[in-house]
Amino acid sequence: MANRFPIIDADAHVVETERTWDYLDESDRKYRPRLFSTPDDPTRQYWVMDDKIAGFRFPTLTERELREFADRVGRDFATPQAARELDDVDLRLKHMDELGIDVQVLHNTFWIEQITTKPATEVALCRAWNRWLADISKQSHGRLFYSCVVPALNIDAALAEIKFAKENGGVAVCMRPLEGERHLSDPYYYPIYQLASDLDLSIAVHIANGNPANADLYRMAPAGRFAQFRVPTVTACFDVIMSRLHEDFPKLRWGFIEASAQWVPWIARETAIRYRAQSRAFPDNVFEAYNIFVTCQNNDDVPYIVGCCGEDRLVIGTDYGHTDPSSAVTALNEFQRMEGLNSAVKEKILSHNAKALYALQDRIARN
Repeated sequence: MANRFPIIDADAHVVETERTWDYLDESDRKYRPRLFSTPDDPTRQYWVMDDKIAGFRFPTLTERELREFADRVGRDFATPQAARELDDVDLRLKHMDELGIDVQVLHNTFWIEQITTKPATEVALCRAWNRWLADISKQSHGRLFYSCVVPALNIDAALAEIKFAKENGGVAVCMRPLEGERHLSDPYYYPIYQLASDLDLSIAVHIANGNPANADLYRMAPAGRFAQFRVPTVTACFDVIMSRLHEDFPKLRWGFIEASAQWVPWIARETAIRYRAQSRAFPDNVFEAYNIFVTCQNNDDVPYIVGCCGEDRLVIGTDYGHTDPSSAVTALNEFQRMEGLNSAVKEKILSHNAKALYALQDRIARN
C-alpha cells in the first residue's frame, strides 16, 4: 500500500451498461433493461423496461467531452469510460493509483429512482447487479467493495441478497431515503436492519428518491435534483434520529452519502429541540451516539462541522464516475491540502472513519 494509511474513497460509483445484465439468471432474461437513445442527442441514453423509461443513466460522454465539461465547471471528474463502467477492473485500479486512492466503496447509478413496482423484476435486477459487483470485487484483490442493492418489495429476497453480499465483497446495504410509500423508520424494514446489524454491515443511505410522486414533483422545478435527491437524504437522517431505531438496533451503523455535510449542525440542533419537547434525553453528540456517518465535500466548512459532530463521524468520497455537483475525482488529494484541520483529523476522515463505517479493518488488502 503506497500510502502511510489506506486512503478510502467512501463514495465511488459504477455506471451500469447493457453488459451488467448479462448476470441475469437465464429464467430472468425477460426482465432485462434495454438502452435507447434519441437521434438528436446520442449522448443521452435511457433504460427502458416494460416499455417505460426506468433507472438512471448518465450522459455517455467521451473523455475529451468530459474534460471540456470539467474545465467549464472548474472540477475534475474525467474518468476513462472502461474504468467508470468497470469493463476493465485493472484500468480502474491503475487510475485509483494515479489518484492516490487505495480503496473504493462502490455505489450504484441505476437505482436513483424507483425502477419498478413489480417484485419479481426488482428481485431479478438486484440479484444480477450484486453478482456483477461480486465479480468486480473479486477481481480487485481487496480494493473495491460495494453497497449491495436489495429488492425492498420482497423482504425475504432482500435478506438473501444481503447474506450473499456479505460473503462476496459487500460492506453496506443500500437504502433510498424514500422507498415507495415508506420512510426508513418504517418497521417493515426492521428485518433488513436486524440482519445488517448481525452481519456487521452498515446501511448506506445514498442520495436517491424511491417515491415517484415526490420525485416527479420537482422534476422540472428550479430546485430540480437538489430537491429530488439531496433534501430527502437530509430528511431521512432527521427521521432516523427522531425514531427509536437506535434503541432497537444499537450496533447498526448509518452512512448518509453524497448530500454534503453542511446540514449536520442544523439537524443536530433541530432534533435536540424536538427531543426536549418530547421530554426525551438527547445525547451530547447524536451522530456518535447513534452511529451515524456523513460524507463531506471540500466546499463544506469541515472544521465547523467537526466541531459539531466530532472527528469520527465524517468520511469523504470522489463520486467517481459521475458528473454532478458532488463529483471530483481529485477530491481526496484536495482535501489533504485543506486548511483549518490538523493532520490527525484529516487522517480520520480519509481513512479511519470509513474503515469504521464499512467495517473494513480486516478486509483491506495489504499490498
